[in-house]
Amino acid sequence: MALHRQRTGEDRDEHVLRDAATADDGPAPRMTGRNRTTPPVFSEARLPALCDELAERDSDLRRIIDAFGYPPFWDRPNTFESLVWFILEQQVSLASARAALEQLRRRVGAVTPESVLSLTDEDLRAASFSRQKAGYVRGVARSTASGELDLEALAGLPDDQVRSALTRLKGIGNWTVDVYLILVLHRVDVFPTGDLAAVNALKSIKGLSTSTGRTDLETVVREWVPYRTIGTLLVWHHYLSQRDAQRRRPRGKGPPA
Repeated sequence: MALHRQRTGEDRDEHVLRDAATADDGPAPRMTGRNRTTPPVFSEARLPALCDELAERDSDLRRIIDAFGYPPFWDRPNTFESLVWFILEQQVSLASARAALEQLRRRVGAVTPESVLSLTDEDLRAASFSRQKAGYVRGVARSTASGELDLEALAGLPDDQVRSALTRLKGIGNWTVDVYLILVLHRVDVFPTGDLAAVNALKSIKGLSTSTGRTDLETVVREWVPYRTIGTLLVWHHYLSQRDAQRRRPRGKGPPA
């Protein structure tokens, strides 16, 4: 879902999640179960109460709840396939990414490191993978298959250690880590400053200039600590609800009666 930079000129309004830069090259560290902790997470059952708690501190978030209700509990499993899906979502529409994932599933069945590594470059191109993304996915597959990347172990590590482990993989930048932390591990205190939908919705909700920079946005969301993820879910919910309402609105010269 260095900090990657945001893209400009994006005209795909359905694209909520995107990455705008890749991480440093280099092998992923071997992750083990040592020094496990239990980082704070949220569950589907706790989400409404957490939204209400945060909304007590931020009236703009309360208005989102009053207008659109609570956000869904967006969730993806902690699997290699989920990482592939996040990579596919970088810089393209969500619909295009899902279509490519479905083509991959039809080709290999279960999307595993081994099944991906069995494919040729031509196979991946036929599944709508760009050459760049095919290379990224192969790298993640090799690291996962070799045991250098242990997704189960990541689930027990603090956010900064998860970020350090994943951004060593070519093709995984901070946006990918952010949405992994939010949608897969359900960590409670993440705001994806490289996510255009979250950033633009936050600017709209707070009445900020479109030129507001990352540092100022980080200051705004610092008011949500330790529940920046909950604020993120609410601004995504605001963005998607408004987008869907606009799509349902009849076309014409004026507003609907």
